[in-house]
Amino acid sequence: MTRITEPSTWDVERGLEFDRTHLWHPYTSMREPLPVQPVVAAHGTRLVLADGRELIDGMSSWWAAIHGYGVPELERAAVEQFKRLPHVMFGGLTHQPAIELARRLIEITPAGLERIFFCDSGSVAVEVAIKMALQYWASRDNDRKTRLLTVRGGYHGDTFGAMAVCDPETGMHSLFSAVLPRHLFAERPRCRFDEPWDPGTLDDIRGLLRDHAHEIAAIIIEPIVQGAGGMWFYHPNFLVGLRELCDEWGVLLIFDEIATGFGRSGRLFASEHAGISPDILCLGKALTGGTLTLAATLARPRVADGISEGRHGALMHGPTYMANPLACAVALASVDLLLSSAWQERVEGLASGLRGGLEAARGCPGVADVRVLGGIGVVELREPVDPVAAQRHFVERGVWVRPFGRLVYLMPPYITPADEVAQLCAAVVELAQAG
Repeated sequence: MTRITEPSTWDVERGLEFDRTHLWHPYTSMREPLPVQPVVAAHGTRLVLADGRELIDGMSSWWAAIHGYGVPELERAAVEQFKRLPHVMFGGLTHQPAIELARRLIEITPAGLERIFFCDSGSVAVEVAIKMALQYWASRDNDRKTRLLTVRGGYHGDTFGAMAVCDPETGMHSLFSAVLPRHLFAERPRCRFDEPWDPGTLDDIRGLLRDHAHEIAAIIIEPIVQGAGGMWFYHPNFLVGLRELCDEWGVLLIFDEIATGFGRSGRLFASEHAGISPDILCLGKALTGGTLTLAATLARPRVADGISEGRHGALMHGPTYMANPLACAVALASVDLLLSSAWQERVEGLASGLRGGLEAARGCPGVADVRVLGGIGVVELREPVDPVAAQRHFVERGVWVRPFGRLVYLMPPYITPADEVAQLCAAVVELAQAG
């Protein structure tokens, strides 16, 4: 791991003042912006602040930096590719990094997903998946199938197509509800991952398919783990039943594995817990190991063929930075590094440390639930957390954790050692006890 120890020459106070006045941070008001921490470097599992303090990263930079920071293999791939070809348009041209990355993804993703559309963010991957589903049915002269079915508690991104399939009440996008397409929402899968399977969990979605299959193009869902919509872990048999229902009613199945892909749930892909494949798969976040933005939408040949053979032919989407060679080269290096590492043992170690470390929060009066799956640990509070006070609390304890709503959660890099996992958990438990 490369480690930078030289003091920063950055004028931090002037920079922070400019930031407060001019920079719009995610989910933040410009009138009353949340405080930000100036980061000047990162190494291993740690973020280095401008004043020299180091914070253990409990977020993996929004779930992407699974290998940590300063990873030689990723740095080398980036530098070598940058010298050769940092970018070229993908329209009418191709290149080795895209071809080799696609080859690797076909090898490791659930069976049957052999057509790949590269794009530049997770939200766009969802947009592309939705377009694929709608155009598939249009190409089959079925113009009635224009709606999507999903479950409450889901989150799929902040662009308009993705917003339309996020939870309409808790998905942060109620402001735009009047202009979003009206899709169908079933109840959240209520059978937890670690509980005995209850077949009745599928009743609501079964009823919606019975009544609306003629107008439903696809079901879209985050397999096993609902991420930013609630950090909820549900039973794998829900996906098995969903696959059967989609086949029965003639509906495509889209899995959004942007948050869960590449090992976070304890399997390489969360759908492996159920042993099934979707018709369309969305990947992003950890694809490049937290270095560059890249995403992919994978489809079964029948979906791609259906679109291509129909009256519309081409899939009408093409990002400027589609299949960016630099990002593809780093992604290939990241995937290969993951597959050659003891990632399963590392994630199991994270799970063990998170279970042991967070358990003390379970009895706190302000805590509604504590749950862990793979490299994800969640403390769900009864009341929303004060984000400013929480951030101050965590930074003072030498960790970086960013709660939202009632959820205080941890998704550390896979390489995080046991003592640092314990420090992260202790800070979370202390916040829960204080609340």
